[in-house]
Amino acid sequence: MQTLPAQYEWLNLEPGPRILREFIKVYGTAEKRGAGSNPSIMEWARATGLSRFYSDDSVPWCGLAMAYVALQAGWEPPLNPLWARNWANFGKPVAAPMLGDVLVFARGGAGHVGVYVGEDSSAYHVIGGNQGDEVNIKRIAKNRLLGARRCPWRINQPSNVRRIELAAGGKLSTNEA
Repeated sequence: MQTLPAQYEWLNLEPGPRILREFIKVYGTAEKRGAGSNPSIMEWARATGLSRFYSDDSVPWCGLAMAYVALQAGWEPPLNPLWARNWANFGKPVAAPMLGDVLVFARGGAGHVGVYVGEDSSAYHVIGGNQGDEVNIKRIAKNRLLGARRCPWRINQPSNVRRIELAAGGKLSTNEA
């Protein structure tokens, strides 16, 4: 996989939350251009039990990537996790997102899901799948947020779950597909 961009290298030092750590492990995974699919993405479908519903990486896969990293982190995805907006049923709702929270966004009539890395005055910085056909970090306008969800910690919330203020660098993503 690829290394994180310089402005996000600090994430390599974060001990958790595990859902964020799992996304970092697959950073850079990308769709296969043209015919065929990336075997890694298709393995995610098999590992999550979604292969009968997910057959090609040209189909939107942000929900699949989210389901895969959630399972790797020890969390059960919501019902029908391929639909991004169904992640609004995961974990516990939070009013102010913080490091490692699951964010659900409006995207046309559909949705998009990813994990909070930080924020600037107008956007959340989100690691997610199918953002420009790969796992990467994009800035997504705050006014598109439909909901923020925190993992239902079984024991204690990791001590590094906190709000992260970042510089507003790069353009806003308008269509993550």
